[in-house]
Amino acid sequence: MNKKDLKLLKEKIQQAKTIAISGHKNLDGDALCSALALMRIIELNYNKSVDVIYDGNVPLELENIPLRSRATYYKHIPTDKKYDLYILVDYGTKTHLGGVMPFVDNALFVAEFDHHYNDEKIGAVCFDNESKAATAQLIYDFVRTEKLKTDKEIIDLITLGIITDTGQFKFVSSDDVFTDSAQLVKSGANITDLVNLLQNKNKKTVLTESLAVSNAEFFYHGRLVVATIDRASYKKLDGRGELALNTLATIHGVEYIVLLKEQKENVIGVSIRSKTKPINHIAQTLGGGGHLYAAGAVVSSDLESVRNKVIMAFRGV
Repeated sequence: MNKKDLKLLKEKIQQAKTIAISGHKNLDGDALCSALALMRIIELNYNKSVDVIYDGNVPLELENIPLRSRATYYKHIPTDKKYDLYILVDYGTKTHLGGVMPFVDNALFVAEFDHHYNDEKIGAVCFDNESKAATAQLIYDFVRTEKLKTDKEIIDLITLGIITDTGQFKFVSSDDVFTDSAQLVKSGANITDLVNLLQNKNKKTVLTESLAVSNAEFFYHGRLVVATIDRASYKKLDGRGELALNTLATIHGVEYIVLLKEQKENVIGVSIRSKTKPINHIAQTLGGGGHLYAAGAVVSSDLESVRNKVIMAFRGV
């Protein structure tokens, strides 16, 4: 981490009377846990009060994580509130921030921690590293570089961020994930207990994703599987469809997994996974992006057209 930027960030934290942290809209484990961990780090080390603000939905499986009650829906924050310091974590691109964007625009100073590629960064100081498997690792780097105090909540939240964004260590491309996790375990993280915290899915969600799995279509000699969730079923979905994606990935011969979600009329969410080969370039052709083996996009078109476009995108892959 750049020492000059770290010094500036510390100065801004110390000077700020109002501080807020946000991740991308519809928080996943890494975004929410990184935000809450950083909130607690600042409170513990700088004696500052911090707001964690989000837009969208938080899936039920994250309801039991430490400090969950401290995250506030953006509409519950006064619209005229102005923050001296706003920190973005795991946000990807500006369009992913949703309703918190006016607060970011009005902030006096913006910093960011992210592991996504972004050619239009918002932060005046950016602690970004695409090689990291989770933004939570960058929060952990901040703690260790600055020799900051931690407690059990911080350690557990950082560990949960890593667990969730690596798909419980399935999506790992560098050994630092295991090095960081080993240090977190030495500091008191219990992997078994933390994974069990996440076993909390909504019944309707499980049934909806199971139906999508049972109706999935297979292409290119079974190497590509495509599952769909229509608009009516999407209303029952709590989360991003990870259960369906993970279940389809267990099928012998399947290399690529795609889940299409009709979020609104002519608004289709596309989640793409791969077992061994990069697929982020395919997400980019759809207007999205992501990591090598886990990526996605939101496409403005009807479900059938997006389905056909996705199938063609995998032709010859």
